Amino acid sequence: MKSCYIIAFELSPGLDYSGLEEAIRSYGTWARITETCWAVVTESKAKEIRDHLKDAIGPKDRVFVLKSATGAAWSNVRCRNEWLKKNL
Repeated sequence: MKSCYIIAFELSPGLDYSGLEEAIRSYGTWARITETCWAVVTESKAKEIRDHLKDAIGPKDRVFVLKSATGAAWSNVRCRNEWLKKNL
C-alpha cells in the first residue's frame, strides 16, 4: 500500500545536490513543499527512502523521513494545495 512520506534535509553549502532532487523525483508522485522539505508517495518504507537518498548526499548532511499522519496545516508552500490535500 502506498503512503505519503515527508522528507526534510539540511545540506552542506556549495555542493551540487541535483542528484538528491533526482532521487526524490524518482518516486514518481512527489511535491516540493519548501526549499528543503518534500513529500513523496510510495510503497517504500521510511528506512528504504532514507537509504536511497543517502547515496545522493554528503556524509555530514542530514535527512529526515517521516510517514505522513492524518493531520496537516500549511501556508505559502511551493507546491499546489490540491496535491497536499490529495496525498497527505
